[in-house]
Amino acid sequence: MTDLAIEPIENKCFGASVTGISLPAITSEQFETVHEAFLEYGFLVFPDQHLSDDENIKFALRFGELEFGALPIANRKKLKDGHYGKMLDVNAQRMRTNIGNETWHTDSTYQPVSSKCAMLSAVQVPRSGGETQLADMRAGYAALDEETIKQVAQLSAYHSTEFSQANDLGDYPSSNEGIYHGEAYLRPLVKVHPETGLPNLFVGRHAFGIPELDREASKALLKKLVDFVVSEPQRVYTHRWQVGDTLLWDNRALLHRACPYDYGEPRVMTATRVAGDELTELSYYPDNPRAEDGRQALTTELAILRLESGSTRFGGTTATEY
Repeated sequence: MTDLAIEPIENKCFGASVTGISLPAITSEQFETVHEAFLEYGFLVFPDQHLSDDENIKFALRFGELEFGALPIANRKKLKDGHYGKMLDVNAQRMRTNIGNETWHTDSTYQPVSSKCAMLSAVQVPRSGGETQLADMRAGYAALDEETIKQVAQLSAYHSTEFSQANDLGDYPSSNEGIYHGEAYLRPLVKVHPETGLPNLFVGRHAFGIPELDREASKALLKKLVDFVVSEPQRVYTHRWQVGDTLLWDNRALLHRACPYDYGEPRVMTATRVAGDELTELSYYPDNPRAEDGRQALTTELAILRLESGSTRFGGTTATEY
């Protein structure tokens, strides 16, 4: 039996590959080692696991309660028998959402409680493209100049998927459908990791509307911060999928995105997301009086974006099919 081995990703400041382990049969001692590596490296690659849905969920539950377990992130419809059927139309809302995920983000910042970590497992992969990239916001923060550190220290931004879809693609999903719920949640631009104590930037495509700045200054700063994080090759990793791979990352410290590919080829991932701890990941709930400020900020921003959507991919439209 091969011993558990954790190898840092070459020429990167974060990430590691974990071999010599079967995730369905992981022991408590092995999990402790894996968890320590997860906190240190930010993401872990587990090659050749071929996890079933139940195995995916069972492993993720070791990290905490789930937001959701073993859901398909795919351009094919999943059938009741577990197989995959016809390809999704590129204009269907599920595909619009998938395409939106090709811009840097972290998961569930648009929910009251943002995510702790997430897993993807490869079921079908296209012949080219479709990689998943990750970027280290810890190292990005550590490399900021003193002036920027002081500037962002007390700033926050709203987060919304309705904003990000409109801003990136000119897509206006129907409100009150899953992640498109009409709320915007305020989160600091700098996050102190609840387990490591390390500070990192906390930005991405869902962020907009820094209350302390005007609209243009807010847009410019948020873009500057993301661009800075991903500008250094050591801070960005590209995972080229093989069927059976599982990728685990810390949503509290890393950005990620999917890479484009030929949408006529199947790309099927099994996604599981671990919920964040309310004590450290809660913004506020919709019944909190502060939530109204977020709704108003989102309504105002979407109205402006509608005037700017003519040249975007979906031209300011709403999908007719989910």
